[in-house]
Amino acid sequence: MEKVLLVDDEPLILKALVRLLQRTPCLCEGRLFKLELVTFTEPSKALEYAQNYQVSLVISDYRMPGMDGVELLTAIKTLQPDAVRLIISGYADLNALINAINRAHIYRFVAKPWNDYELVATIGQALRHRQLILENQRLADLERVARGQLSDSELAVRQLEREAPGITKVNWAADGSVMLDDEE
Repeated sequence: MEKVLLVDDEPLILKALVRLLQRTPCLCEGRLFKLELVTFTEPSKALEYAQNYQVSLVISDYRMPGMDGVELLTAIKTLQPDAVRLIISGYADLNALINAINRAHIYRFVAKPWNDYELVATIGQALRHRQLILENQRLADLERVARGQLSDSELAVRQLEREAPGITKVNWAADGSVMLDDEE
């Protein structure tokens, strides 16, 4: 199951995306992707979610109050570099698009109004692209272990971090105790 984060400040857009993705099979190269859709109208809430749960794909509107899509996707890229990122927008500013590509490393820009078939095909391609990258990383890590450049425990830590971002990071208090949140 691939977890897909949908972020748009317009609830009707989110409803349309959910309806489309629930009704239309998401395929790429003969592979069917089952999607778990999670929606947010506030980018800050989506970012909080991404701090605690692994996501495969994030589709964000470009123009939103408080935090634009590039800022959101850049922050998510830092938290979860393996999550594929798409921008969807009716605002087609070339400079904004270049900025999104350079800062957030978006996989693709999708214009509003979108073509249903093209959007679902793009999502399938993005998820397949992610699978291939993860498989390449796994094989490279196995080769590093075989060459002695990476220990089995380091490999296990990398795999844990991919499955549950942030799980290997511990906040220590001055007295040596573990802090369970960011508050002191």
